[in-house]
Amino acid sequence: MNPELINRLAPFRTEALGRGIPLQDVERWIATARPSGTLVTGGDGPVVGRFGGPLLLPADAPDPWSPLLATLDCAALPEETTGLALPADGRLLLFGFPEMTYYGGSAGDVVYLPEGTPVEERRPKYESVYDDATRAIHEQFPQEELRLAPDVCLPSHFLAPSPETGEETVTLPGHPHAWELAEAWEETYGDIVVDGPLHIGGYASHECTETDPVTDAAADAEQSRRVRAEQSPGSADTAELPAAAEWVLLAQWDIGLDGREGSTLHWVIPRQDLAEHRFDRAHVSFFWNP
Repeated sequence: MNPELINRLAPFRTEALGRGIPLQDVERWIATARPSGTLVTGGDGPVVGRFGGPLLLPADAPDPWSPLLATLDCAALPEETTGLALPADGRLLLFGFPEMTYYGGSAGDVVYLPEGTPVEERRPKYESVYDDATRAIHEQFPQEELRLAPDVCLPSHFLAPSPETGEETVTLPGHPHAWELAEAWEETYGDIVVDGPLHIGGYASHECTETDPVTDAAADAEQSRRVRAEQSPGSADTAELPAAAEWVLLAQWDIGLDGREGSTLHWVIPRQDLAEHRFDRAHVSFFWNP
């Protein structure tokens, strides 16, 4: 990783050491750092996409169930910045809506359009079935250019014995101070990471720091697959999914809309699917702590 990004973790190191965490454990935690791209709506970084805009899809593409949140230029999102092996060109469309789903269902989709794919503008059919409350949320979706800011990311979740209950859980391998280290990251996060609404790659986060959002989303995807398998035995999209450890964060939207404060959408994908540039099994999870 870029040494400049690692150097930005100095406030975290200082905070962790000040909590009495041994230096070797602090450095081992820092070794888990990942690059990530924060997408912001201002500044002087390169334009890599936009929030909103017209819905442009191939003529034979199915109608999406969720609104278009963002369109991203894959060529402008290099792996050294995002930590993700995205396609070298083309566009990635992120669909999603901040609403709870049933039986682990996905709250959105990902569509990849290779460079040169013929598209046509389409009027989304879902808008015709919105009730007033849903329409009020959708009307707040941002409509702006997105610029790239390289970032660095540490885990903001932990799996460790709770100091309140003493209940034993599985610790992150090799990190006996996971609880304190995650708290140190939460304390210094704002001094290190660029403030922006959309994140590409890195570690997932939300307000519940006890669990990993990617693991939770992968479990939701598996639950949804089982439900589909029961309803349609033998159908093509009910093949067994990879284990939760084989999934990665594709994107995260820290929503901040009126009526959805404190909520987050996570787009996750099996690592092998990403390597093969197939996005049909990507899963979108919604977290809200109202």
